[in-house]
Amino acid sequence: MKIFRFFLACFFSVLSVAAYAYQIDAPNSLLTAYVGPSDGLWKYRLEYDGNKLMKPSVLGFTTRDNRIFPNTEWRLRTHIKSSSQGSYPIVWGKHAAVENSYNQIVFYLEDPNSNMCVDLQVRAYDDGIAFRYIVRNPTAEVAREITSYHFPEDYTAWYYNGENHNIGPELISDCDGERLPVATIKAGDYYMAIHEADLRMGEPLRLTSQKGKTYLCVNSDWRRLDGYGDTYESAWRVIFCSDFIGDLVDSHLLELLNPAPEYDFSWVIPGVCVWDWRIDGAQTKNFTYGMDYESWKRMVDFASDYKIKHLVLDANWYGPEFEQSSDPVNGDKAEDVKKIIQYGKSRRVGIWLYLNDAASQKNSLDRVLQQYSRWGAAGVKYGFMSGTPEEKNLKTRYITDLCAKYRLLVDFHDYPVHPYGQMYTYPNAVTREYCQAQLDGHKTFEPKTFVTSCFVNMLAGPIDMNNGMMDLRQGETTRRDNNQPVHSTVTSEAARTLVTFSGATVIPDIPEYYKKYPNLLGFISAQQQPWLQSKTLDGEIGEYIVMMRQANTGEFLVGAVNNETARTMYVPLDFLPDGKFFAVICEDDDDAHYLTNREAAVTHRLIVQRGDRIKISMAPGGGACIRITPRPNSE
Repeated sequence: MKIFRFFLACFFSVLSVAAYAYQIDAPNSLLTAYVGPSDGLWKYRLEYDGNKLMKPSVLGFTTRDNRIFPNTEWRLRTHIKSSSQGSYPIVWGKHAAVENSYNQIVFYLEDPNSNMCVDLQVRAYDDGIAFRYIVRNPTAEVAREITSYHFPEDYTAWYYNGENHNIGPELISDCDGERLPVATIKAGDYYMAIHEADLRMGEPLRLTSQKGKTYLCVNSDWRRLDGYGDTYESAWRVIFCSDFIGDLVDSHLLELLNPAPEYDFSWVIPGVCVWDWRIDGAQTKNFTYGMDYESWKRMVDFASDYKIKHLVLDANWYGPEFEQSSDPVNGDKAEDVKKIIQYGKSRRVGIWLYLNDAASQKNSLDRVLQQYSRWGAAGVKYGFMSGTPEEKNLKTRYITDLCAKYRLLVDFHDYPVHPYGQMYTYPNAVTREYCQAQLDGHKTFEPKTFVTSCFVNMLAGPIDMNNGMMDLRQGETTRRDNNQPVHSTVTSEAARTLVTFSGATVIPDIPEYYKKYPNLLGFISAQQQPWLQSKTLDGEIGEYIVMMRQANTGEFLVGAVNNETARTMYVPLDFLPDGKFFAVICEDDDDAHYLTNREAAVTHRLIVQRGDRIKISMAPGGGACIRITPRPNSE
């Protein structure tokens, strides 16, 4: 239940905006936003700990004839200050409960020449600011948003780049054209990130700039705002900010800016999932895995034995996925699917079903999803959605709501709309492929891709990256879809499953390869969600990351992942409570390497306590896994 205390200061007279500037401080007083009129326009600027990180930047919209609104000719009818303090429990996420504290000012502006009004809502949190526009009684004029982000220096940035390695590091001044969020920015000793939250109407955020300039701005299309009815409500424009990049990774800012859930989501079970797509063609001594009932049954048994929550069935189970004639309810292996769902229930393993967007062209999505729910499916993996970005966002919201109605988890793949915090409103929206996934698109990613994505893509929300491949022998594999070797080590692969934030951690290999590394399998099996807490202990974009998460069993798990440069470091155990604990440390062996010796790993065991530091060595492209459990009182 939310706990709020509001402190209101209301000013009900019409104010001359030219005489005022307004300051909004974060609760910890480190982050400050200044908002007000400047040079005839409304602008904002940003400081962190007294350091200027954002120069005066334009707010609002422009019309075809270059009239910007709101402007200083508009009347500030009133402004209202408020604060919120408290926390709320969540179904699942990075923590069991999330603090929701901010200071806010809402400016109520009106056009003296029409009945159009703009409510400019500005909030300051400890880890960022957010603002949005609510345009009431919009005129019929064509307009577009021109929110800008004007930096005082030529900072370095990274950007989402579809199913490829992210763009960056790139100087802001080298950007010449469009960029997609999340934009993560290193500003001297500080870090910022630009994204959006609660996108209900309009198009998903795009950014643009001109070569030689040190600003980014919203790149929106021309549109009639009255086309959305009497009120147009923009998404929240969000700027994360901290002196430690891990604070951006651990932030709940986007979720806090979304509305509360309307459904009962107590049925949502996040966790690790096995998957039938990558196992297709994998061979053991006496069995070749396929996308068929016997293989599914083996995967369910393995999942049940190791506390893995789900099995994901991928494309073509109901016929060729891109053919509209394929029946997503009665086609091909439907009877086997219904049978494996029931077998999964007997072993307490949920079954996900793939659904291609082509199936929605001739079938009612409501009918299809309702049928999957009646069968007892646990979730839906939705692929290859078509349409404009705005259409895809509306369809994504529609499908997510339908899945919530029918108690189905949902994962969107193949260039999905970016996450923007909706996992708070819809906890069943457990993940999406907003990244370059492991081995997807018939290509592997480099180690630096992972440790860049953690600080870019993952800021937007839970992502499906399909890490955890244990078949890392030299040369090509026998897999049918992609037989390329993975550029990683076995310890890095296991660590990546923990570091990647997702409510469905989809691992791609067969049981036999996981059982080959019992300590790493134990580390994966111990990832029992929902997490009690999460904390990025160390990291640098493109270099490395060290993540701690506490499972709902109370166990502490630490995953460290490296780029292509060998690295030795110490992991502080300041997160532990008092007492003695057992630590199992799996790390790369001395001669391990992501290109030439991927399977070389060693395991150590220690008794540890709060305040200790654990030394770990990571090979090029390598990693480390630490599992910490309470020490019995008798020992």
